Amino acid sequence: MLIQPAGISAGSTNKNIYITHCQVLTSVFVLQISRKDFDGFKKLFHRFLQVKGPSVDWAKISRPPEDSIQPYEKIRAKGLPASISASLNKLVVVKLNGGLGTSMGCKGPKSLISVRNENTFLDLTVQQIEHLNKTYDTNVALVLMNSFNTDEDTKKILQKYTHHRVKIHTFNQSRYPRINKESLLPIANDLGMSGENSEAWYPPGHGDIYASFANSGLLDQLIAEGKEYIFVSNIDNLGATVDLSILNHLMSQPADRRCEFIMEVTDKTRADVKGGTLIQYENHLRLLEIAQVPKAHVDEFKSVTKFKIFNTNNLWISLPAIKRLQEKNSMDLEIIVNPKTLDGGLNVIQLETAVGAAIKSFDNAMGINVPRSRFLPVKTSSDLLLVMSNLYTLDAGSLTMSKKREFPTTPHVKLGSSFTKVQDFLTRFENIPDMLELDHLTVSGDVTFGKNVTLKGTVIIIANHGDRIDIPAGAVLENKIVSGNLRILDH
Repeated sequence: MLIQPAGISAGSTNKNIYITHCQVLTSVFVLQISRKDFDGFKKLFHRFLQVKGPSVDWAKISRPPEDSIQPYEKIRAKGLPASISASLNKLVVVKLNGGLGTSMGCKGPKSLISVRNENTFLDLTVQQIEHLNKTYDTNVALVLMNSFNTDEDTKKILQKYTHHRVKIHTFNQSRYPRINKESLLPIANDLGMSGENSEAWYPPGHGDIYASFANSGLLDQLIAEGKEYIFVSNIDNLGATVDLSILNHLMSQPADRRCEFIMEVTDKTRADVKGGTLIQYENHLRLLEIAQVPKAHVDEFKSVTKFKIFNTNNLWISLPAIKRLQEKNSMDLEIIVNPKTLDGGLNVIQLETAVGAAIKSFDNAMGINVPRSRFLPVKTSSDLLLVMSNLYTLDAGSLTMSKKREFPTTPHVKLGSSFTKVQDFLTRFENIPDMLELDHLTVSGDVTFGKNVTLKGTVIIIANHGDRIDIPAGAVLENKIVSGNLRILDH
């Protein structure tokens, strides 16, 4: 959420607190963490202390002009030129790889969770890019933005891709200190990452990509190699593959009207009401997140009729433009104040920014309304069930909806808490059910599935507390509600 620091007013009080905090933070930071990291946090913290009230005036919000969000079909209708290989050679794929798999009960980087045929998110990404490079005889590189949480484990795994036709680079997000919510002082006692300090640091959101990319030297290196655009996406979005039609649209613009930023958006459903949306604000296209919305207008923001699209976080961004904006220090990203309660009960805040918020700073920025298939995130075991099933076919690292499915929409799947951890999830399925004709699945309680189960229409399975339901091998459930106690025992 976006908030003003409690009890802090503008003027000398702010200045004194800012000076005190900078003195404390300097002593903590400078010995080990890069000066650039410290400078970045200092700027962010200073802006945080200056913020007063909401970051948007609701009365100034309007719908984007029609030509600022193009339908994907229009972009695709242009066709591809024979020179698409030349365009690919100017592209770099960047995956946001800072997250852990803790929400799915896994240790280590989320990108190393197996999602399909023993392939991890990272495996599928490498396969996709290698396929592009082999098909078009190109040199599309992969860049991973790691965090201090994921860097070591990721680098160990990268050795397995040595003989793949993909050049892989990595750089690290910044490392910032968590702040005590009451005192607004850093909670770290020293620079260590273990013991009392294990929860003292955090990576400051994916908006940090611009500064940390530049600070790493990789931005300059890629520009020197002739690269012009990056395609940025979350590594857990299995729909975020390189789209040649969007790339061609970028590269075919006149030099004086070259688009510097494209945000892929897609039509909002009830499941997406909290997703950020594009608005017109003070003559610029701008990303509006729910955290920026005044409480009185939250329901309006969630409306599918007024705000019809949301941000997929698939972004195409000009490398020279990033360099220009970084050198001018003119990327003013809204601060997201993320409150957390640590294991010991201490209330802290972490200051973050979002990568898409920079859209307002780039020239000729636009949105493209893409098919829902380009947004296939795996955040929960319910999502994992979908992508592991026969709803999708896997080819060269890319998942596509099976042609055998009559409707192109994905079923609504809601698995209960017994399925939250990936390990528990896997033990409850002898194999993944046939879901080609499924519309809706709800599973709650102690439920297991035998081999070759088929689910069709709407299926609801509820085992009450103390009960267990074993769906037998070969069962076909079509528009069924299953409840009570059903045990299948070996003898």
